[in-house]
Amino acid sequence: MWFYLAFEKILTIYRFLIIVMQKRNPTADEMLVRMAGLCAGAEQCSADIRNKIQKQGFSAHEADRMIQYLQQNRYLDDSRYARAYAVDKVRFSGWGRMKVRMGLRAKGMTDSIIVQALNYIPDAEYKETLRKVLIAKSRNLDLADVKDRQKLYRHMASRGFESQLIISTIRERMSERELE
Repeated sequence: MWFYLAFEKILTIYRFLIIVMQKRNPTADEMLVRMAGLCAGAEQCSADIRNKIQKQGFSAHEADRMIQYLQQNRYLDDSRYARAYAVDKVRFSGWGRMKVRMGLRAKGMTDSIIVQALNYIPDAEYKETLRKVLIAKSRNLDLADVKDRQKLYRHMASRGFESQLIISTIRERMSERELE
């Protein structure tokens, strides 16, 4: 019985090694097709694509050549990616402009692209997102208490919203609660 279990373990390891050894690095054309498919499916930034290409063992020169091809054929566009990133982070993650700015910087975007992306966020939607996040957080807080207001302010600042907007929205929320 123990012999059978030992044999099964050895067989499993052998099968695993065969699978690992059969994996090979893609050719440049195969990698280009993979990256084009990835970019066609969802917006990507050039830094992420460069990292994926280089992780497969391609040189920086080959990665630059592939990225240039993807940009020329409009599969890859950093400004388009930045606009989509900014709007999606505000809309779906409840982020403020400052946090979006830091996220785009971390992705290696230039300042001009970041400014364009932040200007692309609709002001009405931005303020409504701020309001929704603030209301959700303030449900369990007593806004008459200074410490709770400070806690709410710190939470909203950690989400990347601007100080003046946070303060004015907290004041609006306090006046709404007084009317309730």
